[in-house]
Amino acid sequence: MKPKILLVEDDTNLGFIVSDQLKMEGYDVALASNGMEGFKRFNEESFDLCIFDVMMPKKDGFSLAVDVRKINKTIPILFLTAKAMTEDKVKGFNVGGDDYLTKPFSSEELKVRVRALMKRVDIHVGKENEDLIEFGRFVFDVSNYTLTSSDFEKKLTKKEAQILKILTKFENQVVAREMVLNAVWGKDDYFVGRSLDVFITKLRKYLVGDSNVTIENIHGIGFKLIVEEVTE
Repeated sequence: MKPKILLVEDDTNLGFIVSDQLKMEGYDVALASNGMEGFKRFNEESFDLCIFDVMMPKKDGFSLAVDVRKINKTIPILFLTAKAMTEDKVKGFNVGGDDYLTKPFSSEELKVRVRALMKRVDIHVGKENEDLIEFGRFVFDVSNYTLTSSDFEKKLTKKEAQILKILTKFENQVVAREMVLNAVWGKDDYFVGRSLDVFITKLRKYLVGDSNVTIENIHGIGFKLIVEEVTE
């Protein structure tokens, strides 16, 4: 299976050029044109590496990296920027970036940086099995959208699965409402907010089989998937 890269670049021409160069190197590339779209794609699919332009509309590369790091602490992030200022590079590393490329850059330099980051992941991080998530009595199959327990099985919709994936990533932690909305719908407004409430209600119904698992509303902030430890 090809390593998969999320490329977020608002310059259409550069985005296609970089994407083609990476594909020629044997990578599978998903291209997004702004930070909001990139964050949504990140939550819809599994990636091995991220490449973010810094200056983008809707959500800049640094803000995007911050949101990605809340969900995944280890995925390599490479920033592309037209700025060579030291303070910008420092900020990029502080928000979770692993490397930096200043525009314009050669295709060879891009390939070398990407290969180095991929190698670093293989050596130091390894691959996590994120397809099966266990919490309480439940097993959540992320890839197949199924939620099962010993006496229960439910095929989830895509959005139900995306929301549950985020909640399980932050088990027993508060997840901001805006983060879920931006990750699943790519926007945060009243109408999608109402849809989110409907999906949360549905997920609560699926989880009633385990009294130790609940989704709690944190007023004015978001949600928390509470998983209590079972004591004998």
